[in-house]
Amino acid sequence: MPVVTRKAVPAIIALVAVPIMFHIVIVETSHVSLSSGLSLGALCRFGVITISAITHWAIYSGLLLTFAMTLRPGREALISGVARRLHGPLAPELATYTRRVTIAWCCFFAAQLTTSVTLFFFAPLPVWSFFVNILDIPLVVAMFAAEYLVRLRWLQDPPRHSLAAIIGMIADIRKPREEAAGSI
Repeated sequence: MPVVTRKAVPAIIALVAVPIMFHIVIVETSHVSLSSGLSLGALCRFGVITISAITHWAIYSGLLLTFAMTLRPGREALISGVARRLHGPLAPELATYTRRVTIAWCCFFAAQLTTSVTLFFFAPLPVWSFFVNILDIPLVVAMFAAEYLVRLRWLQDPPRHSLAAIIGMIADIRKPREEAAGSI
């Protein structure tokens, strides 16, 4: 099973191209004042800034809330649940590690939100836009890479799965709920 299918290519292009286009619009219209009235440039700039900010903040707030809610007492950490679905029952070492990875992702999401809001209010908009629209995906990739390197270093027998297997498992998470809902 290939990791990237033909159907996924347009989505990948959009995932990369749209933020770059948004950043270009923000940079190229940086001379346009948002308080200059209802000019087309001001409206376009305001719309792109609003979409970029709300999208970024909503995604990271949602992820932070989702991951953090699973860290409450008596709950299974989100990454622990993913690992259990892939491996079955978790060894204590892996359960501890996956809980810590969930905490690390919460810290990453909080750092993304804090940096974005701080840059939005205290830095020039092109600087904020570069962080939100250009650095976002590379920072997520860097976080995945850092977690992988830590996993190799700290776990004695680190689990290894292809990206396709992980994506397939995530896609299958909803199936039991959907099947259960259909049988009721």
